[in-house]
Amino acid sequence: MATIKDVAKRAGVSVATVSHVINGTRPVSPETAAKVWKAIKELDYHPNAVARSLRTRTTHVIGVVVSDITNPFFATLVRGAEDAAIEAGYSLIVCHSDEDLRKEDLYVNLLKRRRMDGLLIAPVRDGASPAVRELAKSGMPFVFIDRRAKGIDADTVLSDNMGGAYLATKHLLDRGHRRIGIILGIMGSTTSEERFLGYRKALEDAGLPLQEELVGYGGYRVSGGEEATLQFLSLPQPPTAIFSTNNLMTLGVLRALFTSGVRIPTGMAVVGFDDLEWAEMAQPPLTVITQRPYEMGRKAVELLLERLKGYKGPAREVRLPVELVVRGST
Repeated sequence: MATIKDVAKRAGVSVATVSHVINGTRPVSPETAAKVWKAIKELDYHPNAVARSLRTRTTHVIGVVVSDITNPFFATLVRGAEDAAIEAGYSLIVCHSDEDLRKEDLYVNLLKRRRMDGLLIAPVRDGASPAVRELAKSGMPFVFIDRRAKGIDADTVLSDNMGGAYLATKHLLDRGHRRIGIILGIMGSTTSEERFLGYRKALEDAGLPLQEELVGYGGYRVSGGEEATLQFLSLPQPPTAIFSTNNLMTLGVLRALFTSGVRIPTGMAVVGFDDLEWAEMAQPPLTVITQRPYEMGRKAVELLLERLKGYKGPAREVRLPVELVVRGST
């Protein structure tokens, strides 16, 4: 089995230089680093991570807890986080809370025990799980992604949820719609709350009252979006437009309209939140609010790494801009 001394000999550098390249503890020229990594690959050298973590009190691993890794939004966010982490010499461990506070609690505690250097968390509810509240007291660096947990002072990277919902609703109002249904994710989610506020503000600015029967919840699921849409269609006076605030729920909206024989946009206009490849291929192509999940993941890792390097300043909130992309569904 190759040792660090073997790597140093093969690369023609000192053992200390190999250590600095592996651990990122001191700048090394790109040429030297390339020689070291080439030697590591040729010798199939595997550093003793346990010994290194005991010596440095770091693991160079970041834990990530998201609500649904099958959601393309979170998959793209994790990719951005991973790319930024790898560039800095870190790896990721990703866990899936499934919008379940108990699973969030389980995974946050697990990642703490596994000695992650820091965490990225998309909290299930605005109140957060007991483990997240304890994490805030522990001193372990972490960053909230996509959502906030109220009452916890932590770095956060979000989309402009309220602004995006306002743009979507105003677009439908400008198209002449006055009964606009909105499908939110779950009660208690700061993302749902902010998007609802943007929707309500657009109605208020247009002089229209909020109508409770036009506010539905889909639980961030395809089936939930479908059920909420069918509920809208069953009203004595259904809406003429639907604003779905999550890409999976939007798929449910489209399925419900298709199975009910409602044509888009003549029978129902639709706006989604998130621009994915299928949105352009839908028939008709879907009008959406675009987000920047890849940039969200990268920025979250950048903020976390600054904490790991000693930044002690106040909590920072980064709001990434969104954009309305108008297509055939409105």
